[in-house]
Amino acid sequence: MKNLVTLFCGALFGLGLVVSGMTDTLKVQGFLDFFGVWDATLVFVMGGAIIPMFIAWRIAALREKSVLGGLIPLTPKTELDRPLIIGAILFGAGWGLSGFCPGPAFASSSFGGVGSLTFLAAMLAGMVIAPPIIRAAKAAP
Repeated sequence: MKNLVTLFCGALFGLGLVVSGMTDTLKVQGFLDFFGVWDATLVFVMGGAIIPMFIAWRIAALREKSVLGGLIPLTPKTELDRPLIIGAILFGAGWGLSGFCPGPAFASSSFGGVGSLTFLAAMLAGMVIAPPIIRAAKAAP
């Protein structure tokens, strides 16, 4: 049952990304171009994600287990630290340069052509090389 719910939720999320335009790199880059011809339509997409999650976190805080019996993850930390800020800068730069972030890149990998596959390969490579770089940076005097 959990696998079916997971499959349904993933498919619904992917469909939402396609319908909302998040897989269209030009639309995303137009949203990030505040000083050019700004396309504000993705503000509604963000609101459509933030508002339900705000409500879901409030409901989850009142429960001990999920509807399907799994553990509910802890509320994310709220303090800003150096890794979070650096990660946000790198994420934003990658998003602005490519027009992709991880979810839409996966959603468009079947029809997005070489660009989405190149982004996915680079993202996966970054995920592999980041941990040793972070460990080395923490170990350095």
